[in-house]
Amino acid sequence: QVQLVESGGGLVQTGGSLNLSCVNSRRTFSAYAMGWFRQAPGKEREFVAAFSWSFGITEYAHFAKGRFTISRVPAEDADAVNLQMNSLKPEDTGVYYCAAADGDPGYELGSAHQYTYWGQGTEVTVSS
Repeated sequence: QVQLVESGGGLVQTGGSLNLSCVNSRRTFSAYAMGWFRQAPGKEREFVAAFSWSFGITEYAHFAKGRFTISRVPAEDADAVNLQMNSLKPEDTGVYYCAAADGDPGYELGSAHQYTYWGQGTEVTVSS
């Protein structure tokens, strides 16, 4: 069974930082891409950032550029990405979900339907 393990969420003040981590054990599949989406209370899930193994590219939502950095974590038997979030704002509050694609998403990294597997989510709260 595929399992994406997320960690790193929490409560932080405005301007603070958090580092989210997501690990996919390759026991079941090797990801073509991994990314992060978020869902704020009362809003739809939206794309944050993603990394493509097949193209070696990263993509960010407009609100994440300059503040968030997604990076691949080298591992022999797992696919893993971190999301470093700096200069956090109250509007960044929400549940952050890790997602993994078992097929090549091409350049559509921001499309949720490209991702097959999803984590349980980790909550991020930014206080004002």
